Amino acid sequence: MPELPEVETVRRGLEPVLQGATLSRVRQNRPDLRFPFPDRFPDRLNGATVQRLDRRAKYLLFALDTGETWVTHLGMTGRFTLDGRQLGEFEEPAPIAGKHEHMSFCAARDGATHRVGFADARRFGFMGLIPTDQVEAHPWFAGMGPEPLGNAFSGAHLVEVLAGKKQNIKVTLLDQRIVAGLGNIYVCEALYRARISPTLAAGKVSKPRLELLAANIRDVLNDAIEAGGSTLRDFANAEGGQGYFQHRFDVYGREGEPCRGEGCTGVVKRIVQGGRSTFYCPSCQKR
Repeated sequence: MPELPEVETVRRGLEPVLQGATLSRVRQNRPDLRFPFPDRFPDRLNGATVQRLDRRAKYLLFALDTGETWVTHLGMTGRFTLDGRQLGEFEEPAPIAGKHEHMSFCAARDGATHRVGFADARRFGFMGLIPTDQVEAHPWFAGMGPEPLGNAFSGAHLVEVLAGKKQNIKVTLLDQRIVAGLGNIYVCEALYRARISPTLAAGKVSKPRLELLAANIRDVLNDAIEAGGSTLRDFANAEGGQGYFQHRFDVYGREGEPCRGEGCTGVVKRIVQGGRSTFYCPSCQKR
């Protein structure tokens, strides 16, 4: 499933074409993805202008001038694709791009019109239209923790919310109420960089180490965004390209391989926590 850096990469790829663009010729090719499409979905998007593109956790948010925000979750295989050609003012949209494309539309901005499609082979993604002033109160977002790249996230925040918690730090960081958008890959990598054992109780991690962890969470996410995210199976950006951060993983997916830490002779180990694989170096990340 695409994690925060992959979703942010998609947002940045779409922004130059969609921000300020007016949507037209919206086509919905099936009644549902993971959930049904919103009622009258094409009609509510046709003629709307995208005022800005945001991201909340792993969701894309397109704020429209109609007073609604179009919310998209990519699921496991969802992807937006930009047609590299500019369409003429009266040209029809390109044909459906394969059996897995479930909606498409045109975006007109600065005299250019681009075709945009959304495909999702496994259909675990979903879309919604929410009144913009009610987004934060919507069940998808209510109770979410701060964005790990935002000003509200810090070591002090972790100290406060993790106090007394007996659950291990790895699983705790995946709780979206603690911090929004963190996923399995980047939690493993951040814990490794901070040299914190994933099996340590969250409430037992010292304040200095939580300060270091918060900094490393930011760093690993920014490094992944700079590399265009991580492509393990299905992720592609809006131009169809793949991310490259998977080539820089220190521990994730490297079970049985030597630790990359300077002077460390340890071997990366894999365990299961909360039903998810955890990768770490027992030598570098001692309890």
